[in-house]
Parts: sequence; structure tokens; C-alpha cells
Amino acid sequence: MKPIHWVVLLVIVLLLFGAKRLPDLAKSVGQSMKIFKKEIKELQEDDAPVSAAPVAPVAPVVVPVVVPEAVAHPVDTSKPATAASESTNPPKA
Repeated sequence: MKPIHWVVLLVIVLLLFGAKRLPDLAKSVGQSMKIFKKEIKELQEDDAPVSAAPVAPVAPVVVPVVVPEAVAHPVDTSKPATAASESTNPPKA
């Protein structure tokens, strides 16, 4: 940002909050930043690696496999198919 941008921003803040409120506003922001930094530091300390007791290996889980029926009406493949047996018309007597 250019210096002129900072000046414009400062003028807008002065108009919005007034000169009397700016010290209180700055104090509030400072306290908020202090609390925020403290919380971040505590989170980082909580996330530090902890030496854990060794864990026993877990046995693999066996899932039963269900095989569906191959075909509802199995096809007899022992006899060769003929043209007459494939026909939809019944045999004439």
C-alpha cells in the first residue's frame, strides 16, 4: 500500500470511531492479539508428540465371501444344440 492509502484509511477510522475511542480500540485490539497468541502457543504445546506405550499388533479381519448362485436355470452343455431344439415351434406329429 502506498502512504496515501494509509492516510486515507486513518482518516476514515477517525471519522467512524472518533478521537476519543481510538485509544480504547487500540487497547482492545492489543489485548485480543495477546490472548490469541497465548491460545496458539497452548495449542502448539498440546500437539507436541507424546511417547506412547507400544501397541499390540491387530489381527487382520476376515470377511466371509458370499458367492451367488451361478444361474437360476443351468444350461445342459453335455448335448450339442440342434436347429430343431432351438426352434420355438413345437414338433409336428
